[in-house]
Amino acid sequence: MVLFAVGVFIANTNMLAPDMDGSPTLLAHRGVAQTYPYDGLDSETCTATRIRAPEHDLLENTIPSMRAAFAAGADVVELDIHPTTDGAFAVFHDWTLDCRTDGHGVTREKTLADLKRLDIGYGYTADGGKTFPFRGLGAGLMPSLDEVLAAFPGKRLLINVKSRDAEEGRRLAARLAKLAPEARALLSVYGDDEPIDVLRAALPDVRTMGRRSLRRCVLSYLAVGWSGYVPDDCRHTMLLVPSNYAWALWGWPGRFMQRMQKVGSEVYLLGPYEPGRPFTTGIDTAVDVAQLPTGYAGGIWTNRIQVIAPLVAGRAAR
Repeated sequence: MVLFAVGVFIANTNMLAPDMDGSPTLLAHRGVAQTYPYDGLDSETCTATRIRAPEHDLLENTIPSMRAAFAAGADVVELDIHPTTDGAFAVFHDWTLDCRTDGHGVTREKTLADLKRLDIGYGYTADGGKTFPFRGLGAGLMPSLDEVLAAFPGKRLLINVKSRDAEEGRRLAARLAKLAPEARALLSVYGDDEPIDVLRAALPDVRTMGRRSLRRCVLSYLAVGWSGYVPDDCRHTMLLVPSNYAWALWGWPGRFMQRMQKVGSEVYLLGPYEPGRPFTTGIDTAVDVAQLPTGYAGGIWTNRIQVIAPLVAGRAAR
């Protein structure tokens, strides 16, 4: 038992691991976006009605917000998609239109032309509805996936499929199959397992993550990762790791990151997870950055790329 414990320690201690190479990979969630407090949120909350006082005039999931994110230092930009009734994909977060726009109904039940006529800044307010600072500024700004791909050749994108519809996975696979292999290599896709499983089978070269497969990866790694073995569910995928639970992963951070890198997987550190809350935050504050592991060179998921990128750069320079 003593020899076994020593072997596990040697296999997973970072004291004997080489330093991580490179600098962190910064992922801008929805581009440069308006932010909001997280207290009291649930999955049905209209976040546009509770934004903080605006610091800029950019709206999430638009080409200007993505361009600003890359300019601020993002290595990857995350975006959300919905299929349209005329065979396209619209880039928009919400399942319905009523929260953010001057439209109504289910996003995926509209044509792309219908969606492009909307003002996606219509519903934003920072003062309980007294003023709506983005009304009129978001008219016509909802892009299609094709427009995003054309606007950012050579850039890395993370696509979030918002439904559990396997047919959406088939449609997205058919669209991405038209890209050159080197263009597909820049893309990752995540969402629920039904569409992700279909896309993964059709395009195994695209890095994917399903919600259930992520859970299987974590649980199986906790069971066998002490040996250095990486389970199949953890290979060629993307792992989202809450910062307050990362310590539980065998070999965190250096050994763990090296193992995932060898099997073609990317790891992004999130903000702390709180039980009962339907989401996690990103690495969004100076305190979050200060708590990153020394020499950390993995992924960082942030909702405030314009704030976090300079802090990460300054930390690396020290």
